[in-house]
Amino acid sequence: MSPRGRVYDESDVRVRPGKRGSRPRTKERPKHDDAVIGQVTTVDRGRWTCLVDGRSVLAMRARELGRTSTVVGDRVALVGDTSGDPGTLARIVRVEPRTSVLRRTADDTDPYERVIVANADQLAIVTALADPEPRPRMVDRCLVAAYDAGMTPLLVLTKSDLADPAPFLAGYAGLDVPHVVTRTTADGIEGLDQVRDALLGRMTVLVGHSGVGKSTLVNELVPGVGRAIGHVNAVTGRGRHTSTSAIALPLPDVRGGTEGWVIDTPGVRSFGLAHIEPDRIINAFPDLAGGTAECPRGCTHDEEECALDAWVADGHAGTSGATRLASLRRLLRTRTGESDPQETEQPHDQE
Repeated sequence: MSPRGRVYDESDVRVRPGKRGSRPRTKERPKHDDAVIGQVTTVDRGRWTCLVDGRSVLAMRARELGRTSTVVGDRVALVGDTSGDPGTLARIVRVEPRTSVLRRTADDTDPYERVIVANADQLAIVTALADPEPRPRMVDRCLVAAYDAGMTPLLVLTKSDLADPAPFLAGYAGLDVPHVVTRTTADGIEGLDQVRDALLGRMTVLVGHSGVGKSTLVNELVPGVGRAIGHVNAVTGRGRHTSTSAIALPLPDVRGGTEGWVIDTPGVRSFGLAHIEPDRIINAFPDLAGGTAECPRGCTHDEEECALDAWVADGHAGTSGATRLASLRRLLRTRTGESDPQETEQPHDQE
């Protein structure tokens, strides 16, 4: 009873409806059986450009994806307006299973992985032989990332008109990494056909420091794409960042069709490997992997107790076993930021 003598009953109680409506929530999500499959070709400010049956479709991510990353190279399921007409916007509702993931961390102490590209099968590490000087430690880190992702590495050496590639390649003889060499001439880039042959039939990610000629190669391989070209600072020896986002580009062939994909990435100055365990690198060395069975628990494979030395000494890894083991251990050291005792890089070559 109120102070004024009024008696309240249930009719005086008003229940405010929920803001989200009265229909109960469910954990079931629509299956989107009518979704079409596209491939992400670029990401820009919360919008994903996807290739669907030869047309470019602009899309946003559906809320139901949560924190699932969606990167260049991903195959995704799209619903909504997938016509690709100006002003239309589709929704990405699902990321299809990936065949490979190229990732890195900001540095060797950061445990957070950043996915760079998905579903690529080759990593082309573009390195200038001069102007700027090659940085072997950066190349080693990219090789580790390629082995971890299950991708085939490829060394693309540019500017051989300024320096002999032989000394640099000698440092990778034990890894059997395929390579192509280009040089700049008055008539263009010599060796471009060899680069194209190495990319045909593959989805290839191009990585490298700024100023090594990566965007120049892309512009020659995919005419009309117009990737910005940077220059090397004469004081620091470093290139200026020109590519600001990754983009997947169809690699044309002489018959006018598409014979592969080239993914151009922004120039990088560091490639953290904090997320990679040693055994994941050793798997890329099948001739050495068998020797780890006798290693002590927790072996880093770069210590006195490591069983790999005896494995190589007994001839299980073949005649090049010692060279291969030295190369493997050099790659393992790059994971933790350690430098090779025999490596003498100039100050501006540090990562």
